Amino acid sequence: MAAHQEKKLAQERKQKTTQNGTQTSQGQWGRAWEVDWFSLASIIFLLLFAPLIVYYFIMSCDQYQCSLTGPLTDLLMGNTHLSDIWNKTPVLTYRAAGIYSLWVAFQVVLYIFIPDFCHKFLPGYVGGVQEGAVTPAGVVNKYQINGLQAWIITHVLWFANAYYFHFFSPTIIFDNWIPLLWCANILGYAVSTFVMIKGYLFPTNAKDCKFTGNFFYDYMMGIEFNPRIGKWFDFKLFFNGRPGIVAWTLINLSYAAKQQELYGQVTNSMILVNVLQGIYVLDFFWNEAWYLKTMDICHDHFGWYLGWGDCVWLPYLYTLQGLYLVYHPVQLCTANSIGILTLGLLGYYIFRATNHQKDLFRRTNGNCRIWGKKPEYIECSYTSVDGTKFYSKLLTSGFWGWARHFNYTGDLMGSLAYCLACGFEHILPYFYIVYMTILLTHRCLRDEHRCSSKYGKDWKRYTAAVPYRLLPGIF
Repeated sequence: MAAHQEKKLAQERKQKTTQNGTQTSQGQWGRAWEVDWFSLASIIFLLLFAPLIVYYFIMSCDQYQCSLTGPLTDLLMGNTHLSDIWNKTPVLTYRAAGIYSLWVAFQVVLYIFIPDFCHKFLPGYVGGVQEGAVTPAGVVNKYQINGLQAWIITHVLWFANAYYFHFFSPTIIFDNWIPLLWCANILGYAVSTFVMIKGYLFPTNAKDCKFTGNFFYDYMMGIEFNPRIGKWFDFKLFFNGRPGIVAWTLINLSYAAKQQELYGQVTNSMILVNVLQGIYVLDFFWNEAWYLKTMDICHDHFGWYLGWGDCVWLPYLYTLQGLYLVYHPVQLCTANSIGILTLGLLGYYIFRATNHQKDLFRRTNGNCRIWGKKPEYIECSYTSVDGTKFYSKLLTSGFWGWARHFNYTGDLMGSLAYCLACGFEHILPYFYIVYMTILLTHRCLRDEHRCSSKYGKDWKRYTAAVPYRLLPGIF
């Protein structure tokens, strides 16, 4: 079956279309068809060391009060051995396995079995059954958008337990944080392995699969574009949003509860982190239908990169600020707290307003007003693997006239605000802004490489009209 798919897909790769004098192939959508040595080396490095990086950060907080240099110094000075560090690390427990299994199962139930009702009474919210973007094979998938509903139900139950039922302690996540890490890794690897096998043996859509013949690349970057089970369980949408992002705010609340338990108060820095990251999470779920048009859904295949990343990397490293503040509570002066809050809110405004302009432009096919004016744009075309020609318009006014990815600029401003709330005593909480800068810059380059292949000369016209990527006048 796999060999038949390989042959069929190889034939489709040869289908090319000439547009504006440039040869382009829709095979350029998504991940690569072939793997160069640098990409392979990078992937093997990530597969080997990304889990160790997560462990190192969490272990540093658990054993070295969030000092990233502490473990290395002790090892180099001979004060400790790797076996000593490992022996002090909490192991997987039945309690953690039960907590994590119930958590994931609960999110699956909310995702599959409870259709969205929020869109019926929340003005402006788009939920329920929505269509995604056209895939490289020309397929348009339908999704049950109910993430906001799942977030609300989950958090209502969380607060009901904290203030009324008392079935478990609000610090339960922090208290089991490392044992839960092993559970998250098991799920991340299990899901990644399953979707790879599924891609070979029973793909949801064989035309939207990509095989390089390289095991490591296919395992990490994924084979299937939209692996699904049944009508509604979409692996990519579920794992991108649930369980990791729903858990994000619960994890921060658990950190705040632990800070209250240890010190008798919750610092304003912890409140800032909870509020600013809570706004980001709520924005994600409020605009989940819009998320269907982003790079994660439209261009990334589902493999270890998303499967393990959403289970482990996101919940454990995106919440480092709150974890750090449990060990090092910071009480900011009024001026600093106001400045950080302003930076975070301004970053969020730019992020949301920029994305709103693009979404409005797409929904109205350019028949709208941006900043009080008729929008300017570049008309372009592209062709899917089945030979169907599509037309697009690339916005060149509003924030999108300032830079080609100005939404990422706002995202980075918000990321910096989270880190600044932790003060300057340790570098650990600043990992997030460093990582996000690398991630979003890389996304810029990936997206532009894809768009250059997709649109040909039309893309050159667009980059001439909007010459900067993130920072107007600089980059």
